[in-house]
Amino acid sequence: MTTTDDRTDAQTRLRKINLTVLMPPVLGVGILLIIVDTDTWLDRAVLAVGVATAAYAFVQWARGGILRVAVPCLALTAGVWLYGALASDMRTAFFPLLVVGPFVVSRLPRRRIAATVALTVGGAAIGALRLLVTPGDVPGVLLADVAIPGGLLLLGSLAEFPNKRFYDVVSDLERARYREAELAVAGERVRFASDLHDIQGHTLHVVKLKAALARRLVATDPARAESELQEIHDLVGETITRTKELAHAQRRLNLTAELENAKNLFEAAGIAVDIDRSEDPAPGVSELLGQVLRETTTNILRHAQADRVHITLAASGITIVNDGAPDTRPVLSGLAALTDRIADAGGALTVRQRGGRFVTAAEFGTAAAPTTAPTTGTGIGEEGSA
Repeated sequence: MTTTDDRTDAQTRLRKINLTVLMPPVLGVGILLIIVDTDTWLDRAVLAVGVATAAYAFVQWARGGILRVAVPCLALTAGVWLYGALASDMRTAFFPLLVVGPFVVSRLPRRRIAATVALTVGGAAIGALRLLVTPGDVPGVLLADVAIPGGLLLLGSLAEFPNKRFYDVVSDLERARYREAELAVAGERVRFASDLHDIQGHTLHVVKLKAALARRLVATDPARAESELQEIHDLVGETITRTKELAHAQRRLNLTAELENAKNLFEAAGIAVDIDRSEDPAPGVSELLGQVLRETTTNILRHAQADRVHITLAASGITIVNDGAPDTRPVLSGLAALTDRIADAGGALTVRQRGGRFVTAAEFGTAAAPTTAPTTGTGIGEEGSA
């Protein structure tokens, strides 16, 4: 099943991008203000605490945990602004509050508008306290310490609302994408169940009828009853063999059908697909390649966060490349089970991961058909991500 952490993967990546892009300017502006807008070491220390608090709140926002530290961060940054208004001449001391405040109010579960008004009025009120220490410069204080800080806090908060809505939309799209992927995998399971029913359903019905017939004949026609029992034995043996073949991915595959099925599954999951089919491999080899494609398709749908898949089919083999691969080394039990069979056919199966891209490749030096005809896999083995 899909976990919450999986579903918020896109949000996490977006927040990391924001952190990477916006943190340097925030720190740069904070350091610049410490240099140009402070006169004493105490002023520098107080403003440095405010900038550090803003940076810490930024990191917590990127991790999705800003509300857990909202109260202390707001208190510290408001205290820095209060110090700048009453005890110093730092008119830019509201900058840390400008960073922290909009992050907090935009992430509140409810009453965000009221919180925005409170933040704006509170920031302006702190600035207005400067009138207590400079009563002769009312117009300057109202502009520099009341209107500008209050206006910027209001604009910053309002600007964060669309950003929050954007993350909500991304979250909804991620959930929809994973639901579609899970439905695609469920479709594969239904197809496997249908194959299993085709193998066993009719046979079991025939066995039931023949067993009833043999039971009636055992007293009146033992020879006929023995013949019926032998047929039952043969049918059961054949069914066991065919079931084993199905379970071990040994029913014959049609590579063209598997390519079309993989394309439909990926598109249903919102994944772009590129197929480069220059030349078809030999029939025996194509069956093995179809199994590789089916296993890899299932792996990508279940475990990767791919945006695009590129499938290259040539006479010598098949290569499937997908992005969005996790950093951990996957455990590919389904593909691993095919390694020996591909090797017996004169080929090699390789998987490699680099820079968020995962490559699965089955290559044959010659297009020799394998001695044992492969058969269809379930496509729903418990593999790791691909």
